[in-house]
Amino acid sequence: MTEKGPLSSIVVADFSRVLAGPFCTMTLGDLGAEIVKVERPGGDDTRAWGPPFVDGESTYYLGVNRNKRSLVLDLNTPEDRDVAAQLATRADVVVENFRPGTMARFGLDETTLRRTNPGLVYCSISAFGTGAGYELAGYDLLVQALGGLMSVTGPDDGHPTKVGVALVDVLAGLFATVGVLAALRARDRTGRGQLVEINLLSTLLAALANQSASYVLAEEIPHAIGNGHASIAPYDSYATGDGNIVLAVGNDKQFDALCDALRIPELARDPRFLGNASRVRNRVPLREHLEAALASNSAGYWATILPALGIPAGAVNNIGQAFALAERLGLRPIRDTDDGQVLGRQVASPINLSATPVTYRTRAPRLGEHSPAIRRLLHRGDCLAGQLGGDATRVGERLPDELD
Repeated sequence: MTEKGPLSSIVVADFSRVLAGPFCTMTLGDLGAEIVKVERPGGDDTRAWGPPFVDGESTYYLGVNRNKRSLVLDLNTPEDRDVAAQLATRADVVVENFRPGTMARFGLDETTLRRTNPGLVYCSISAFGTGAGYELAGYDLLVQALGGLMSVTGPDDGHPTKVGVALVDVLAGLFATVGVLAALRARDRTGRGQLVEINLLSTLLAALANQSASYVLAEEIPHAIGNGHASIAPYDSYATGDGNIVLAVGNDKQFDALCDALRIPELARDPRFLGNASRVRNRVPLREHLEAALASNSAGYWATILPALGIPAGAVNNIGQAFALAERLGLRPIRDTDDGQVLGRQVASPINLSATPVTYRTRAPRLGEHSPAIRRLLHRGDCLAGQLGGDATRVGERLPDELD
């Protein structure tokens, strides 16, 4: 039997769809929370986002919805709104990423639910917040553009480029998870829930890290420089005699070792390259010298030789090669869910806890797979009751049993 996770007493009513919200709730589910995924009659949009599909389900959907139960509700009908309210009233956490105001129209907003569930942690994810950006729809690509990420990504300023994954959504999901966990910890002390608000634009501005800091502190606007780094050199991809290699040299000791390995020790004593700031200012001639030396052998050769000498370097892998590397390093990047079904092959969570490890209990649910059982439990009225002063352990223990 799978060991219970640290959140095994927590029930989450998940009204979110697509990526940011589902990524948050999957992470909570990995940590043991019981996630009830509320879907409209047509299902989460990502069920149709493919190919690729596996056994009729899109891999996009399958990748962010493990450890959940699917309950189909049409919130446009009074009957299903009542079911949704029953679920949310008895949950520890509600997560939603509708446009601001949508949940209020259904009577499922934070203010309304808190009247009957004062311990509720209510997490709302939006694109641009609830102020002047209230009515703006947001998709990851749009936020990457408006939020400045595309301006610092790509070969140069003339070719703004999106990141190859919906990174802003993923980061928003992670920030939402942190916010929910913090609110639950505060509830442990006070008995009161609170509202957690995350928006994609603020998420991106925070995640731009050093690039944001250069603007906020120095009033410098960063720009795209390909694979290079605005503040470190050599920190880029470089041509070799056959293929490209990445060098991520972060200090003078590593630079000296690199020059020795490439048999150009004099480069480390060149005044243009003494210290990181000088190397950044002279990154163009630095590249010329390094690539001239790297041309003597292949990328594969240097990717083997340089790391052995303590120099951060590596080949540019595709995703398959990246998984193979993780396997060789013993990281177990792929796991199978306990239900052992064809759809249960999953990318591993990066969270490793020594006493209460992440669990992979169930594959992503089919649309409405658990609707009858969940409706039955809610109708009985006692299975999700008493989040404050009630039997919270019973909620976490019984709900999965009833739904199996």
